[in-house]
Amino acid sequence: MPDLSGYQFTSTHEWVRLGGGEATIGISDHAQAQLGDIIFLDLPAVGTRLDAGRRFGSVESVKAATDLYAPLSGTVLEVNDTLLTTPELVNQSPYEEGWLVRLGTIEEGTVQLMDAAEYLSATE
Repeated sequence: MPDLSGYQFTSTHEWVRLGGGEATIGISDHAQAQLGDIIFLDLPAVGTRLDAGRRFGSVESVKAATDLYAPLSGTVLEVNDTLLTTPELVNQSPYEEGWLVRLGTIEEGTVQLMDAAEYLSATE
């Protein structure tokens, strides 16, 4: 598992990593493990405005489907298009190759974010 010290997490199992004026968002290792084999992702288009705490997409697996919620507000700068043809990357590498979207024009929201230690403790 990568060093998660630069990651923050939501209670709905999304993660966010800030850097270079951008925010990268994905789902946690815990979430992908609970979902099982991911087969489809519904992600927003570049230019879409995300609002903290609001639904921005969904993830479907062989076991279940779940909504994705934005940890921060901002505008989608980039979508991980590789996931459209290779959604299993979320299972294989949720913190690196399996990221979902990158945001710019970031604003703090009302979503309570946890550091890695708090999140890992809450999911044990």
